[in-house]
Amino acid sequence: MRKLLQRRSAIEPEIGHMKSDGRLARCALKGTIGDALYAVLCGCGHNIRKILAYLRALLLALIQAMGQPDYQPVTVQTA
Repeated sequence: MRKLLQRRSAIEPEIGHMKSDGRLARCALKGTIGDALYAVLCGCGHNIRKILAYLRALLLALIQAMGQPDYQPVTVQTA
């Protein structure tokens, strides 16, 4: 029982981040299968965002290690 509670306390912050940052809100898909798909897709999106943040940090560290400490990330302007 204790391990289950520890596991739950590790997962709940991730669900909170998915709700606030990952647009995990009302499900627009129909039925129980739609609910399951929506939850899985939100989890996939959250994992992809975490992977991209890691790769962004890794790229920045590599660029700084190459001797270019004044690197500024490029911002993309949308119309």
